[in-house]
Amino acid sequence: MDIPGLPNFRDLGGHRTGYGTVIAPGLLFRSVDLSRLEPAGGDALGGLGIRRVIDLRTTAEIEKHRDLLPDGMTTVHLDVLADSGATTGAQLAKVLADPRRLTEILGGGAAVERMTGTYRNIVTLPSALRSYRELFLGIAGPAEVTGTDVDTGGVLFHCTTGKDRTGWAAASLMLLLGVDEDAVTEDYLRTNTDLLPALQPVLDRFAEQGGDPDALLPVLGVREEYLRTALAEVDTLFGGIRGYATDGLGLTEQDLDRLTADVTVGV
Repeated sequence: MDIPGLPNFRDLGGHRTGYGTVIAPGLLFRSVDLSRLEPAGGDALGGLGIRRVIDLRTTAEIEKHRDLLPDGMTTVHLDVLADSGATTGAQLAKVLADPRRLTEILGGGAAVERMTGTYRNIVTLPSALRSYRELFLGIAGPAEVTGTDVDTGGVLFHCTTGKDRTGWAAASLMLLLGVDEDAVTEDYLRTNTDLLPALQPVLDRFAEQGGDPDALLPVLGVREEYLRTALAEVDTLFGGIRGYATDGLGLTEQDLDRLTADVTVGV
């Protein structure tokens, strides 16, 4: 979907589950932050029926780049990394100021190691567990309107570049709904196609200032290894994605049934 100012924006609708249903189109959207949303993009976004925006960024990230919300949308802030002791956006801005030093720091596999550590945090941090619990409950909507004709509108969730915190939100949600793991992985890796071209100016400036762009790619893009790290953590700690939802996030079977009923339709 082409929304001016929002690379890496897409509708999760249309993905088939293993239960003879599909995720309903026009209900669940993932994105980069909305701070660079262009006027034409605001018009296009506003026409999609989105009513709720769930912002997974840190407070520092939000203060630096506030979302530009079209009329009719409300926002909820869920800081996934609040308990990490560091703000990813601030860290990246600091190290980008010294490309040569950053190349040294991220070389020799260090970048991938840092990213896999981030994905373990996304699964295990108390703030992450709280945030993803509220995300899934927010997507399901109030219990009192489930199964009625009340239109609660679509939900858009995002972080800064829409790839890690958002990527895990989409992947774990799709797996809970019964989408095949290969399809989930394919959607997760689409970030490299949809986002990296928009970040080419960042890579170009980095090279001009003496850095090696290849050192940045593991940080700016995604790898299947990252998602596998999170899933392995889920298996180790919770016995699988369902246990992650119930034991990790504290969702009840009724919560999960409501979530499934509200965002999937028969085919």
